[in-house]
Amino acid sequence: MKAVSMYRPLNLSNALSDFDRYMESFFGDTTPLMGRNFTHLPAMDIREKDDCYILEMDLPGYNEKDIQINVDGGTLTIESKLEEENTRDANDEKKAKKEGIFLLRERQIVSFSRSFKLPENADPTSISASFKDGVLSLNMKKKAQAQKRLIQINK
Repeated sequence: MKAVSMYRPLNLSNALSDFDRYMESFFGDTTPLMGRNFTHLPAMDIREKDDCYILEMDLPGYNEKDIQINVDGGTLTIESKLEEENTRDANDEKKAKKEGIFLLRERQIVSFSRSFKLPENADPTSISASFKDGVLSLNMKKKAQAQKRLIQINK
């Protein structure tokens, strides 16, 4: 479960070449220090224990109804499909009067999709999910034959 990321060695001048700028415009800037917005992929951690894998994904502002988790063969997909707020309808004026009009809006909730190839020793039928305080937690047990086992030597 490793992700591909763009490697950019630090240089003293901290200037980007034209090629680097082109690549960033294609992949999206993944470095918040550059002061640009980047493609939204929720931050996550994946841990391995003796008997299971634990995946935790930060999803502040989402609720469990917005999130869909699928397993298809050896691929785990976590996605969110949100309705665009830019579409206007007859209720927009009523909603604006009730909730107010944004003068500044920096927090965004956007749709995303992330897929992961499951390890061979993972049991996809054992996945359990919980959502609390904006953090999605998935727990996936390892297959029994994949777990370490201590074998005693007979005397």
